[in-house]
Formats: sequence, structure tokens, C-alpha cells
Amino acid sequence: MTARRWPPLGFESRVALRFLLEGRFQSLLIVVGVAAGVAVVAYITALIGGLQRNTLEKTLGAQAHVVLTPLEEVVAAARPRIDGETVVADTQARAQRLRTLANWPAVVAVLEQRPGVVAVSPMVAGAALAQRGEATRSVSVAGVELERFDRVINLGSKLVDGTLRLAPGEAIAGVTLASDLGLRVGDRFTISTGTRQESLRIVGLVDLGVAEQNRRSVYVPLRSAQSLFDLAGGATRIDLSLADVWQARALAAELARELPAKVESWQDTNAQLVSALNAQSVSTTIIRGVVMVVVVLGIASVLVVSVVQKQREIGILRAMGATRAQVMGVFLVQGALVGLLGALVGVLMAAGMIELFTRFVKGSDGLPLFAITLPPRVALQVALLAWGAGVLAALAPARRAARMDPAQAIRL
Repeated sequence: MTARRWPPLGFESRVALRFLLEGRFQSLLIVVGVAAGVAVVAYITALIGGLQRNTLEKTLGAQAHVVLTPLEEVVAAARPRIDGETVVADTQARAQRLRTLANWPAVVAVLEQRPGVVAVSPMVAGAALAQRGEATRSVSVAGVELERFDRVINLGSKLVDGTLRLAPGEAIAGVTLASDLGLRVGDRFTISTGTRQESLRIVGLVDLGVAEQNRRSVYVPLRSAQSLFDLAGGATRIDLSLADVWQARALAAELARELPAKVESWQDTNAQLVSALNAQSVSTTIIRGVVMVVVVLGIASVLVVSVVQKQREIGILRAMGATRAQVMGVFLVQGALVGLLGALVGVLMAAGMIELFTRFVKGSDGLPLFAITLPPRVALQVALLAWGAGVLAALAPARRAARMDPAQAIRL
């Protein structure tokens, strides 16, 4: 009968495996505990990440990352007021009017060359009235260069009917506005700005994902809007799309210092959303920290019990010549093995939970609520975290085992 041959392992690894196999049920419980902790951390991280991506896509899908507009007109006092002086006068804020950005073609050319900027789109935006028959609605008219504007908000992906084009005399409208006015593709309606009006034909309907924008949005060629609002050759705003949306606030601050314009990032106009996203990130970090603490305590408690149970064996090993460092290494290897096995099983459990979420959690349209994936980078990070937790948890039991007196341990 041929003897069973084991792969070559170091002294610490062989003894650690022997200890783990002797207490199979105990080892299985702690591996399952570590796996459950890893699965929770990985799943929550993937879930919150998917939710945040979905929220950002829906929020930023119909708006630019950075917007440049003319500075507001401010009425200044005739002279500075002296302390204690009584002045029978009142300086009132001036009503803002549509104004064009100074030298906007040159600004667009410079912004297109700026690192991190994906697309730049000039626009003329203003309020108007849309009328068809007896139906009248207040609308927001945006005059755009369609090819540039499409690169900023991907208007083509929001098209639900018609074609994506804008020739003179044509318009693209939100689906709710079209329903309110009884419009279909090919129908005509009138846009009036008070001093001018123009008859436009609907060539496309878009669903922007925001009810208010679907109810008010009308897109026309840039030149048509310039004519409607009497801004020949002008642009009232410039929209920017960035490769990294989280760099918008920093870029807005830089542009505000460099250009005579009001510059706002999407974080400025969606402050509550940013606060909510930050709160989600902090909550995820807290959950990860708490779960990892539980994992460390679980591994440590099992290894402490193992040290107590194996006192006699530890004493015999020391009497046979094992050094304190080797005994300490035995329990460190145990912690590392438990952490590694738990991490591998936990990542597989997280992948299964994600699959179940995608398959069974559906929206009213029968599609998954949002995309959720476990990126390899996140899985690796969580696995390394669990492995490190296993080694960390083994430190105290390992030191206790290394300090044992061989003679006393054998007598117990």
C-alpha cells in the first residue's frame, strides 16, 4: 500500500492545517462566518455603487456637468454709505434679461482644448409660449447646435419618436409637452417670445427622464433661437460635459477665476443629491468597518479557544525544539487560511446575491431596477481586507501560544 504523499509545506503550514482539520466543525463555522461578512461587505458595496451610478445617470442625463452663463447685472449704490448716515434711498435689484456671453466662439474653442472636457455646446435658452389651436403652454426654448448638444447630454438615446435632426423651422419637444398640445411628429405649432413668433414643425419627441423637463422642453436650431430672442450671433450659455463628473466643481472654480462669467457645476445645482450620495458612501464605509470588526473578533475568539484546547500539543512542540516564532507562525497561518477561505467563499456568495437581485428584483416595466455588478477590483479589495483581518485576528492568540511555558503546558 502506497503511503499518501502530501505537498511540501513548511512546518508552520503543516501544523496549522493539522489543527484546523482536527477541529473541522469549529473551523467550518468560522470560515462560514468570515464568508458571510465578506459577502455582506461585497454585496453592499456593489449595491450602493450601482444605485449611485443609476442616480447620477438619471440626474445628469438631461443636464450638463458645467454651465457658463453671463454674470448677473447688479445695480450699485451711487456712493458708499457712511456709518451713522441716514439716506432716504433704496437700491433695488435689477430685473435680469437675456444677455449673450462675450466672445463666446473663442471661449468654446479654448474650452474644447481643455484636458478632461469631452464636449462643449453653445446655447440660447429662454422662456416662451407654445401654442397650437386653443392650447397654450409655457415652455423653455433651447437653441442648440444639435451635433454638439448631443455629445453633451446624448439626446439621441432619449428619442422616443421621429428623427434626431434640427433644420430651420423644425423642433424637438418633450413627450409631455407634445401630449399637452396634442402634437405628433409632423404637426406644427407656434412659439412666441412676446416680440417675435415662429411656426415650427415637430420632427422628434424625447423623454428626458425628468417630468418637468418633458413638460417644458423645446429644442430648435441655434440660429432660430437667436432670431426668436433677438440675440443675433449670441449665446446665453455654454454647456460642458466632462470625462470625470466629480471634477466638475474643481473645473467650475478654475473657470470662474479665468473667465468673466458665472460658472456652475452640477454639484452646485444638485446640492441635496450630492449630500445624499456622500451620506450613502459614509454609511457603506461604516457598515464595512463594523462587519470587519465582527469578523476579526470571530476569528480571534475561535483561535483563542484553539490555543486553550491545544496547550498540551503546543507544549510538546516546544519541548521537541519548536521555537516561539514557529509556534506564533502556526496560529498566524491559521488566521490567514481562515481569512483566505472565507474571502473566496464570501466573494462567490456576493456574486450569487447580485445574480438573485438582478433576476428577481424588477421595476414596473419588468426590467431590473438598475445595473449592479461586482467589479474585480472591489472583489479583490474585499478579499484582501478579509485576509488581513484573519492575520490581524490571529496576532493575540499567536502571542499567547508563543509565551506558553513548555513544562506547564505538558502537565495540563
